[in-house]
Amino acid sequence: MNNEVYRAFTAKKCFGIIPARYASTRFPGKPLAEICGKTVIKRVYEQASKALDTVLVATDDDRIYDAVEAFGGKVVMTRPDHKCGTDRCLEAYQAITTPSWREQNDTDTIIINIQGDEPFIQPEQIETLLACFDKEDTQIATLVRPFTDKDSPEDLENVNTPKVDWNKATGEAKMFSRKVIACSDGTYYRHIGIYAFRADVLEQITRLPQSPLEKEERLEQLRWLENGYCIRVGVTDIQTVGIDTPEDLEKAIEWYKWNG
Repeated sequence: MNNEVYRAFTAKKCFGIIPARYASTRFPGKPLAEICGKTVIKRVYEQASKALDTVLVATDDDRIYDAVEAFGGKVVMTRPDHKCGTDRCLEAYQAITTPSWREQNDTDTIIINIQGDEPFIQPEQIETLLACFDKEDTQIATLVRPFTDKDSPEDLENVNTPKVDWNKATGEAKMFSRKVIACSDGTYYRHIGIYAFRADVLEQITRLPQSPLEKEERLEQLRWLENGYCIRVGVTDIQTVGIDTPEDLEKAIEWYKWNG
């Protein structure tokens, strides 16, 4: 265990983990792709660090590990066989904490899974996510953004952009889908794929078997809903650019030139 990382993380009970793997099916090497002179992973790390005192990259690749160390970031190596970023976050959390520390602190420790392909995530969005835990019964939280006139019809129909139906009275998610779905008032919301978990809940959900709906939609959060976990929703109006493909990278570069 890296003692410096251990001391930094156990001093806080809220921290961010950025899962980053090299072998992406749609865009291999995505974390190391560059946007105007900085890698994607460095931009994510810097943005997250504006809102959080402690941020950690969890990777399975020496190239990403070395790149993070080179810019002064904290990083741990994780197994290559994880099926999702949530599992990688749990391994990283367990790697830099002890069982006795977790036993004492799991229920009031918040772990934020920050997507490694969101280079323009804003600190205000992370703060909105954390505000969901002002309610003591919050187990999991995530972000949504309403579609606006600035979004094209293609964005709404894009299967790489999950949509969310949620209960505005309770603030709880009802459904996530790659198909076009709307809330009861007809408003469409896109899912911003950042999650926050109480640490004990994170450990529980990683033990759940894949659910039928999750397999159909290829969205792991449906497993949590199907098993009775509450996902509280925070709303942001901030537009960011996620990167799933090389074409998205080109869009991100253009977006940064105009907005960076």
